[in-house]
Amino acid sequence: MRQLIVISHLTLDGVIQSMGTPQEDTSGGFAHGGWVAPYADAVLSAVIRHEMTMPVDVLLGRRTFDIWAAHWPHHPDAWPNIQTATKYVVSNTLSAHPWQPSVFLGGDVVSAITALKQQSAPDLHVYGSSQLVQTLMAHHLVDALWLKIYPLVLGEGKRLFSGGHTPSGFRLTDSQATPSGVLLARYEH
Repeated sequence: MRQLIVISHLTLDGVIQSMGTPQEDTSGGFAHGGWVAPYADAVLSAVIRHEMTMPVDVLLGRRTFDIWAAHWPHHPDAWPNIQTATKYVVSNTLSAHPWQPSVFLGGDVVSAITALKQQSAPDLHVYGSSQLVQTLMAHHLVDALWLKIYPLVLGEGKRLFSGGHTPSGFRLTDSQATPSGVLLARYEH
């Protein structure tokens, strides 16, 4: 049985939108993209690099998949594992894509993801995918949260937790602050 782990960069007010570049996700008129860059340091880079070298499969929402599919296939040396990881994509409209291996989940995604978790395979890492994370949390499918919390408040944007969840408790299993003030926290269900 594999774990479903949400890996997220978020601000103090929970914003996860467009952390990488200004153009990454401007939906809803979001104009604060690229907010992670000022906080880059050796500790944060080492943690991210470690996560990128783990054998995993990924579970992504459609918008995050579109962003990734436009970028990662053109940068195979930067993250070799993502090229061979199975990319499970939650979408009711997309059923095929040249970036492989990709598997598209539509319809009853809760049942499909529950079945994926029962497999003997690499853990499932979820990145971005704010709407998908809401569904996963509402159905208690998240086993762990690996959070990178930045000392920044943006006041607007897509949030990791946007409400409507049934109560769910996690326990802190590891934490560390980077020299730039990013709190690295791992929680398990």
